[in-house]
Amino acid sequence: MDTEMEIGKKIRELRVRKGLTQEELADRAELSKGFISQLERDLTSPSIATLLDILQCLGTTVNDFFNEAAEEQIVFGKNDYFEKQDGELKNKVQWIIPNAQKNEMEPILLTLEPGGSTYPDNPHEGEEFGYVLSGAVTITLGSRTCRAKKGESFYFTADTKHYITSKQGAVLLWVSSPPSF
Repeated sequence: MDTEMEIGKKIRELRVRKGLTQEELADRAELSKGFISQLERDLTSPSIATLLDILQCLGTTVNDFFNEAAEEQIVFGKNDYFEKQDGELKNKVQWIIPNAQKNEMEPILLTLEPGGSTYPDNPHEGEEFGYVLSGAVTITLGSRTCRAKKGESFYFTADTKHYITSKQGAVLLWVSSPPSF
């Protein structure tokens, strides 16, 4: 995600949305058309006072202007994933939503090799959900075990020690709420 804000581009979008020409915006803000043109191409930066005037002429506030610009990323791809492989446990964990520990839930893509396992997780607050994309898994919750195969899901309260194993290998989407991975 590009963190540098293109103020000029955003001002141009607002101006066009309001149906104003550069000249009309310049007149309202008591600026030159040339300044508005350079500003919209990010060739110059406005002073804070000038920016406030322009935003007022465009019918918005500085808060709304900057909040809108910092839109949250909604879609994530492989380049956004963080991956950790554990050869000893024969698993690969992919955090498929970056920085999800700050969210209400944290989805991971878990790949278990044949004989693979997750670390036993001690009881904690929250709930866990999984959907088996391929293979089959055994979910151990305290002294209880359950099996889930491709196309099946599981859901449990994380109030006992729990972990997942797979004899033949498996891939699953696993969501923890609140994040605990």
